[in-house]
Amino acid sequence: QVQLVESGGGLVQPGGTLRLSCAASGSLFGFNPMAWHRQVRGKQRELVASITRSNNTYYAESVKGRFTISMDNAQNTVYLQMNSLKPEDTAVYYCFANFYGSLYWGQGTQVTVSS
Repeated sequence: QVQLVESGGGLVQPGGTLRLSCAASGSLFGFNPMAWHRQVRGKQRELVASITRSNNTYYAESVKGRFTISMDNAQNTVYLQMNSLKPEDTAVYYCFANFYGSLYWGQGTQVTVSS
């Protein structure tokens, strides 16, 4: 059974930073890709960033240059470093993994950017 557990969300002021973590059960070797999505209540969930096993990355236009996705295979963890946060980044952030064609989601972590 694959489990994804997010952590690192919270309240931060505009311009601040947060780092989200997604710990996966088992080795990350079978996950391809892994990604972070976010959802604002009442709106569709959107892809923020993704990373493949060969370290190819994708970023939504709205976060390019501010967010960085990375993978630590030794720790079975995927990170989302978020810099220069804006109020419009406020959302629940979800970790996502494609594990040999089966799709998995974490429980979500709230990120609130407000002064």
